[in-house]
Amino acid sequence: MEMFDKLEDTERRFEELQAELSEPTVTNDTARFRKLMKEQNDLGEVVGTYREYKQAKKNIEDSLALLDTESDEELRELAKEELAQGKADVESLEQKLKILLLPKDPNDEKNVIVEIRAGAGGDEAALFAAELFRMYQKYAETQRWKIDMMNMNESGIGGCKEVIFMIEGNGAYSKLKYESGVHRVQRIPVTESGGRIHTSTATVAIMPEAEEVDVQLDLNDCRFDVFRSSGNGGQCVNTTDSAVRLTHIPTGIVISCQDEKSQLKNRDKALKVLRSRLYELELEKAHDAEAAARKSQVGTGDRSEKIRTYNFPQGRLTDHRIGLTIYKLEKVMDGDIQEIIDACIAADQAIRLSNLYENG
Repeated sequence: MEMFDKLEDTERRFEELQAELSEPTVTNDTARFRKLMKEQNDLGEVVGTYREYKQAKKNIEDSLALLDTESDEELRELAKEELAQGKADVESLEQKLKILLLPKDPNDEKNVIVEIRAGAGGDEAALFAAELFRMYQKYAETQRWKIDMMNMNESGIGGCKEVIFMIEGNGAYSKLKYESGVHRVQRIPVTESGGRIHTSTATVAIMPEAEEVDVQLDLNDCRFDVFRSSGNGGQCVNTTDSAVRLTHIPTGIVISCQDEKSQLKNRDKALKVLRSRLYELELEKAHDAEAAARKSQVGTGDRSEKIRTYNFPQGRLTDHRIGLTIYKLEKVMDGDIQEIIDACIAADQAIRLSNLYENG
């Protein structure tokens, strides 16, 4: 009954918000109006689903009442059909409500900083890292998210040893957080004349953008060095000391940013990356503490975990955490990764629901 008590409280609060928002004076206070609107939007899906659930329960009661009193066989058959539909609706809506009531990840709505690094495999690993970058770029386009480059360390054959960029968009972290880990590719490299299949890897790290309030950063702990940018960047980039190397002395983290022509802008970007890395370290500590208590199949932080294999000769992608195999690798590399993301989210929700009932 606890779940339905919570749902009743949620519906009451939703109605209170509607009443407050209908007051003529509410728009006079912009901050209050925004806060109320956000809370109403946050509760809207839960309340809408709960009302559908209550209607489905009422449909069952009405159908049962009709079966008790009605002698007309045609109407009885209709009532039986509505009863079966009502029961199916109640079951699916109850499951949906359980998922909607799971605790929200406070970082889900944040922008993300993505770091992709070539792993084992030399030039082929660098080419694969560049292809993963393109895959996330294409996916971001489908979501109408904005990409802001931080740094790219290119290799000579069109690959990249490292690329760091920010994705700005509503719910970016909620969809991309399951991408962290080791991505493995199996194919015949363009540099391989013998036609043998090689295995290479690239590492992806997805970090929520950290606000200044999330991380206490002392600039006295930071050392900034400037140097001349290299690689592609257009006029002026390679002729001025605009690139910035930031060293965080307590952790030894080093970040280079050279995408902007302005030294100040590169400095700001380096600080953004540092804040997010420090924030991720805190999240990893919390994640490890939780994982010690209960093992989760769908990791969201361990960069050493091999999460996925991209097998080009067979056009096959396998996500090892959730046992998903799909045969549309060309489309995936072109940014069509929503099916994989949805499967990871569903698997994570199932595990969290299971853990909730085990501990509840």
